[in-house]
Parts: sequence; C-alpha cells; structure tokens
Amino acid sequence: MLLKRIITASILAAFVATAVFTLPPEYFSLLLAVLTLVAAWEWLYLIDVQSIAKRVLFLLALILPMIGAHLWTQFLELLAQWTKWPEIRFYSGVIEWLVVPAVLFWIIVMLSIRNLPQTVLNLKLRLRYKMLIGWFILLACWLFLTRLRAFYEPPMTMYFLVLIWAADISAYFVGKKYGKTKLAPDISPGKTVAGFYGALIAGLVCAAVLSLIYGFNYVFAADFALLSMLTVLISVYGDLFFSVVKRQRGVKDSGAILPGHGGILDRVDSIVAAIPLFYAGIYLIYGLI
Repeated sequence: MLLKRIITASILAAFVATAVFTLPPEYFSLLLAVLTLVAAWEWLYLIDVQSIAKRVLFLLALILPMIGAHLWTQFLELLAQWTKWPEIRFYSGVIEWLVVPAVLFWIIVMLSIRNLPQTVLNLKLRLRYKMLIGWFILLACWLFLTRLRAFYEPPMTMYFLVLIWAADISAYFVGKKYGKTKLAPDISPGKTVAGFYGALIAGLVCAAVLSLIYGFNYVFAADFALLSMLTVLISVYGDLFFSVVKRQRGVKDSGAILPGHGGILDRVDSIVAAIPLFYAGIYLIYGLI
C-alpha cells in the first residue's frame, strides 16, 4: 500500500511541477479549473447529493464565477467604455479582498476543531449550507492558486506546494515514529501531536532553504518563516475539516481516482485550506517591499 502511494505521489508531483513551470497562466488556470470541478463532484458525494440536476447546477455555480474572475479585467474595460467612467479600471484589484472571508473561514474552522472537536463532529448542517461551504472553499482555492501562479511566478507556486507536501510527509513519518498523543482522536485517530510539530518544523525548514537560495535578508526571511508555519498550521486543520466531513458521511476517502490515495479531495484538502492564507501573506509581504 505504501509503495502504491509513493508511486502515485511521484507521478502526481512530476505532473504538477511540469504544469506549474511550463503552462501559460491561462492554461494553468484551465487545468486547475478541471481539477476543481472533479473535487467538487467528490464534495457532492461526501455531503450525499444524489440528484444529478443538483450536481450539474453546483458545477455551473462554480464555472460561472470562474469565467467571471478570468475575464474580470476585460469586463471592467468594457464597463469603463460603456459608462464613460474610466476610473473604474482601478477597481480591478478589488477581487483581492475576497481572500479576507476565505482566511477568516479557515481560522474559524481551525479554532472550532481545536477547542470543540466533538461539537464540530456532531454538527448537523442543512444540505444547502454544506453545498455553499463546498462552493466557497473550492472557488477560493481555484481563484487564489491561479492568482499566485499568475502574479508571483511559478517558483513561488511550487514553493507553496512543496511546503504543503513536506509538511504532510513529515507529519506522517514523525507521527509514525514518535506519535503517542493524538491530536484530534475523535476526528482523525491517525494524527498525533508529534506529527503536528513535525509538520511545523518542516515548514520552518522549507522557509530557511528558500531564504538561503534567494539570499533573503533577515526581516524577509523571518516573514517567510512565519508565513510558512502559519500556512502549515491551517493546512493541518484543513485536513481535519475534511476528515470531519468524511466521518459524518461514513466513508474513508472522497473517491478512488488516485491509486493508494483515494480521490482528488483526499490529496488537495490541505491545499484548499492553506492557499488563501498563503496568498494573503505573499500579497502583504510583497506589498511592503
């Protein structure tokens, strides 16, 4: 089983790295959109939406804002010409503010799981709210991962992905070797406090390596170290969030598309949670330079 996971992960990593470094931004966005729609289909399975009509409408509800975000600048240009209000072009950056509710959502999720795990596990939401949550977090993931790749270049995007992968791998092996105390036994018995700290240390190491490669000054390096550790912190609780959803549904995986790994959501759960915070941090760090 472990060998199958390693082989699948290696193939996926090579595929993702090739996409990050070789695809033009619009094609990367399109590829990410396809993967997001597959993840959306799995989310509908996790929340037990069986109606095909509802599933199709949910996918359309994702596709339309994706198109809108992709054509946002062109839309403002047309609006400026139609309204004779050229200043409206300066509002193109308003889309960046959408990161705020996404970050707040995941902070609330983290605090809720940390302090009230049993309450979260027993929480019964109506189907419409589960669909809304899935729509929101998947759209935010697509939007900010796309913008990270477009505005902050492939190396920064790859760093984010390597950061999440390194944290995930470290958590697994450190937890397996030293883990005794469970992090959230009611939600995910496999996760340990030792694994959690292993993930945080991996985040710190990733930041240190990046700082050495690019020769960051101490302030910039410290900012990246803090951002990396906070990103890993959110990613761990993002993983736990999806574990809650799977336990409520009574399933182990979101799908079976990836041998040894389950579904797309099983591989990107940490990324979905972490990308809004990481993007917000990068936006602030580069804005202060």
